[in-house]
Amino acid sequence: MQTVKMVVTGPFSAGKTQFIQSVSEIDVVATERKISSDEERSVKSATTVAMDFGRITVDEDLVLYLFGTPGQKRFDFMWEILSEGMLGFIVMVDSTRPETFREARSILETFRAYAPTPFVVAANKQDAEDAWELEDVRHALRLDSHTKLLPCVATNRDTVKTVLLELLYSIIKEMDS
Repeated sequence: MQTVKMVVTGPFSAGKTQFIQSVSEIDVVATERKISSDEERSVKSATTVAMDFGRITVDEDLVLYLFGTPGQKRFDFMWEILSEGMLGFIVMVDSTRPETFREARSILETFRAYAPTPFVVAANKQDAEDAWELEDVRHALRLDSHTKLLPCVATNRDTVKTVLLELLYSIIKEMDS
């Protein structure tokens, strides 16, 4: 059986935990803790402090292991640990929070430095009325036209599966070459 390790990363509250919960066939191993900062608590009540872990069996020969990173900068020491052995990664961006785009770009560059693996960018919350258009997100993140930027709604299993498949196809293409 082939296993593929994928990392789901991005800024605080981008939707990483929900993304993994939407598709995992097991109960997600989560390290959520109450948020202590008043500013961050205004966004949500709990945050990932170490990692999230989920699993998806694609078929009898292929299993995906999904590792979600913490988004808060003070837990970024976990990023390098979680990136070890990854075959690809997803950068989640909250399309409704442009104030997080600069941080998302920085996270993308950090993960590209960890390992030259395939990656995709998932523009989450595309169902929201105030979501930025994909091309505007691409421009704000300074993504070239070859970078896969995919619409996503982390609570929607089908859009999550589409993002995962796009990354998986990129990983397979790289392994074949």
